[in-house]
Amino acid sequence: MSDWNFMTVIIVIGVFALWKLELAATLLNLKSFPASVPPDLADLMSAEKLDKARDYLRVNARFGILQSSFSLTVLLLFWGLGGFAWLDGLARAWTSSELTAGLVFLSLLAMGQSLLGLPFDVYDTFVIEQGFGFNRATPRTFILDRLKGLLLAAVLGLPLLAAVLWIFGNIAHAWLWAWAVVTTFQLILTYLAPSWILPLFNKFTPMPEGELKLAIEALGERCQFPLSGVFVMDGSKRSTKANAFFTGLGKRKKIALFDTLLEKSSTDELLGVLAHEIGHFRCGHIKQRLAVGVLQSAVIFFLLGLATAPHGAFARVLFDAFGVPTISPHVGLVLFMILLEPVSKLLGALANAWSRKHEFEADAYAAKVTGNGGALGEALKKLSVDHLSHPAPAALRVWLDYSHPPLLQRLAALRKAP
Repeated sequence: MSDWNFMTVIIVIGVFALWKLELAATLLNLKSFPASVPPDLADLMSAEKLDKARDYLRVNARFGILQSSFSLTVLLLFWGLGGFAWLDGLARAWTSSELTAGLVFLSLLAMGQSLLGLPFDVYDTFVIEQGFGFNRATPRTFILDRLKGLLLAAVLGLPLLAAVLWIFGNIAHAWLWAWAVVTTFQLILTYLAPSWILPLFNKFTPMPEGELKLAIEALGERCQFPLSGVFVMDGSKRSTKANAFFTGLGKRKKIALFDTLLEKSSTDELLGVLAHEIGHFRCGHIKQRLAVGVLQSAVIFFLLGLATAPHGAFARVLFDAFGVPTISPHVGLVLFMILLEPVSKLLGALANAWSRKHEFEADAYAAKVTGNGGALGEALKKLSVDHLSHPAPAALRVWLDYSHPPLLQRLAALRKAP
């Protein structure tokens, strides 16, 4: 069992405070649900649909509280019973190689976490989502998705992880080199994902020639957007929920429209949604987020270097808090992420506030370039109603988790857009 020190107290208080904060946000979100249909949604949402959205929120709230409570309990039990030291010893008993022991330790930990989370994933997909009419994934699709995810983790994740562990164990200023390797890997993956990764999970069919494709290509030219292809994705394979997104870097940008979105939207509404996404590109949001992400990861790797330094005072206190005698990069990586989680949540809230600002700017761009902000507003309303989204979420929930502004705020802003 771990020896209690001031670091132990800090981490325990942090994880409990984070759990309580999430619980408070969930309860406030339930309380803020409107009793009647908001006027802005009266043309699309009936009282029965509002009741269904309320039920969907309640079911997910209860499920989320159960899942987070279970995760917290497992962490505290594993920690209190000396699980991190035991697993590290088990990995070292299998091999004399420090690098191999690290990969075994992290793989076993990831597999254990995945197995514990599997019942929750199954229940969420085949009970909650299916019960509310969203899920279309078959058990076969569900299983194949997870097997493909494991294969990708093995093929892509393990070599990258091995490189990071080796760097921290053998090179001076390891944090800087590890940061450079991971950042380069992420940029390469972003470039290759549209052609090599995403097709493993979904089918992307070139949009057939016609009025919609011509309108999309004309919009791209008008916005000076480097568009290399327009595709329809079989989103209905897993869910009735609709979406659209761009992928790729440089001149390899592609538009992917869920087939479910095409079924539910008019041409003007689709152009409004796509103009919004192009707005992120034209307003410089993509480059800004990329730059901030790269700088943030540099800070995280620097702190990780302190948490894994073999003779560092901070690393020694951190490892003592978890009852692990031997300082190592692989254990330090896990312990540091646990320590960082409450801080990451607060930093994430700031990032979400910045993202919401960008969403308003992209909405305004779409209204300007299409000359029809109302079409985008209608598309947003349809998506919200179809997804059974909360019409007026609590401010704390928005602050913590919403990367997009609440629907009613976006509609009000669109009405003021030129």
